[in-house]
Amino acid sequence: MESVARRLGLSAGVLPAYEDPWHFLESEAALPPEVDALEAALDDPEERQRLARVLRRGLRREVGYALPLARVDGRWVTDSWTFRRGRLFLLPGDGAIGLRLPLDSILGGVVPEPAEPPVHPPDPRRPEEIEKQMRRLAPAEAMREHLAPQRPTPRADALRTALCVEARDGEPRVFLPPLRSAEDFLLLVSVIDVVRSETGLPLLLEGYPPPRSPMLRRFSVAPDPGVLEVNIPPASSGREHASTLETVFEAALHAGLHSEKYLLDGRIAGSGGGHHLTLGGPTPDASPLLVRPDVLASLLTLLQHHPSLSYLFSGLFVGPTSQAPRVDEARHDALSELEFALERAFQRGGEPLPPWMVDAMFRDLLVDVSGNTHRAELCIDKLFDWRTAHGRQGVVELRAFEMPSHPRLAVAQAILARTLVASVAREPYRGPLVRWGTRLHDRFLLPHWMWTDFEEVLALLAERGVPLPAEAYRPFLELRCPVAGRIEAGDLTLEVRNALEPWNVLGEELTQSGTSRYVDSSLERVEVRVEGIVPERHRVLVNGWELPLRGTGTTGEAVGGVRFRAWAPPRSLHPHLGVHHPLRFDVVDLWGQRSLGACAYHVWHAEDRAFDSPPLTRFEAEARRSQRFTRESPLPWPVVPRATRPHPEAPWTLDLRRFPADHPVPRPEEEDQSDAHGG
Repeated sequence: MESVARRLGLSAGVLPAYEDPWHFLESEAALPPEVDALEAALDDPEERQRLARVLRRGLRREVGYALPLARVDGRWVTDSWTFRRGRLFLLPGDGAIGLRLPLDSILGGVVPEPAEPPVHPPDPRRPEEIEKQMRRLAPAEAMREHLAPQRPTPRADALRTALCVEARDGEPRVFLPPLRSAEDFLLLVSVIDVVRSETGLPLLLEGYPPPRSPMLRRFSVAPDPGVLEVNIPPASSGREHASTLETVFEAALHAGLHSEKYLLDGRIAGSGGGHHLTLGGPTPDASPLLVRPDVLASLLTLLQHHPSLSYLFSGLFVGPTSQAPRVDEARHDALSELEFALERAFQRGGEPLPPWMVDAMFRDLLVDVSGNTHRAELCIDKLFDWRTAHGRQGVVELRAFEMPSHPRLAVAQAILARTLVASVAREPYRGPLVRWGTRLHDRFLLPHWMWTDFEEVLALLAERGVPLPAEAYRPFLELRCPVAGRIEAGDLTLEVRNALEPWNVLGEELTQSGTSRYVDSSLERVEVRVEGIVPERHRVLVNGWELPLRGTGTTGEAVGGVRFRAWAPPRSLHPHLGVHHPLRFDVVDLWGQRSLGACAYHVWHAEDRAFDSPPLTRFEAEARRSQRFTRESPLPWPVVPRATRPHPEAPWTLDLRRFPADHPVPRPEEEDQSDAHGG
């Protein structure tokens, strides 16, 4: 600390910091006489451990050192702090001493007005501020001139910030004070680095981060439920973004972290965190989303036309109550209102739209069912909200992207987003919005139709001169909708694949910690694809009921979806309904009334006592996946399917909740033949 003060040209002494003896003596005096404060673990273990740690070290020993420090008018200044008790006694706590300074005790307990003027950080997004700050960034030769000793300006009032050093957990730590600019931050860190080289101490930096500045590329690491969230800096090219992602993944792997996890049934999934992609320009004034509103309107139209962009890269939780609902997923009236905004955004002639108008046209439409602007598939929280500087960044956030299990998949997502913007920037994408209605979930949550729709997106990009390879995005389908199993039944091949299912958020309930809303995850959906089928001859049964199949356009290929209740949680919709587990699939030859082959799909859930925790290794996950799909014995002859009719609101998916779960396979003598074949 003395070396840092000397290099900054400061002559004031460094203050040793002590723990407050009165607080700890009072805590020790409150213990019973037969209890040893150094060894006992009483009702509050954290408080007792803190007391024992301080008593072992001794109350007369310095905890660390503080140097009052600030930078005013281009000079480093300090101050001589005085206290009524004669020493710097820290506030009780376990945090860094920079957070425990008794600022209200300086100068006899009178809190003076701060001597330095109030800090108003410049807005780094304005072009003139960027140029101004870049001019202030001095080269190495000029940096040494800044670090030359300078005489501080005498000041009568007290400073409110200090540079602190302490040895905590066996490591020397430097607490950085809040500073006005990134240049001041870099100057101070440069001095500390020089001192570190001289002393050979492995210093750890903590405290206040530097102010935002175009001179700095910053990223943040924050804890989130179940994951560690890393926000990486903006990139101007796909290669730069890929390099940053690889660096983050390598650093995480060295720390024992990765973005791959296994579900209870052995399926591979992402970490559960979002890979939200932010797109914009270097400044709000240069953002293509504000300079050309038709780019934003084209992107909105493209996302609405192709549901695969909303579901192929998302996580397990999709639907109107998810973290990234589509604009037409819950508020169906929003489409009519959105068309008015799109019509104005597509107009190229006349007076250009001001940035705040572009933001205002879409801000109240791109929301979830509760009106939350952040939880939307395309979030414009930071487009150009005139009320806050944080909201005027000229960027949009694509939230329907989950962090995949491999960095190359994450790079593929970013390249797709950039390509979509490039395609609509070259030629606006315009067309009437589609009223998908119930088809949105009924059809496009099935992997076959989802992938078919995405192939149309790739074909559109190829027509516009920015082609992307389909094989680079096929792994997303295999990750999100893996194949459970296949069987050969005569000349037919039956494949069962997991599909997506929107979970319902239930009503609010009172709990011990407040109000809670449960998510009903008891429903699942699978897709059945059959190759070599003859529609007049073959049928596929699921638990004895005929599964409606739809042709895919390829001869002999048909696809159908099955929605069923996988398990019965304590809180769910329709608690009176039973569980459809396992799912038995039979391939039936109507001409011979015989079963050609059968298989079963098994479900594992949180109440399964045999597997109450996710697998830890790939081998264990593979073993569990292999047990979810089994071959079954054919049904005895004769087999007569129980006919079903497609529901008018869900013709692509059969909802087993509409049929009895324990209905046996009917015999010819048990029901009328005309009804068995659909009349």
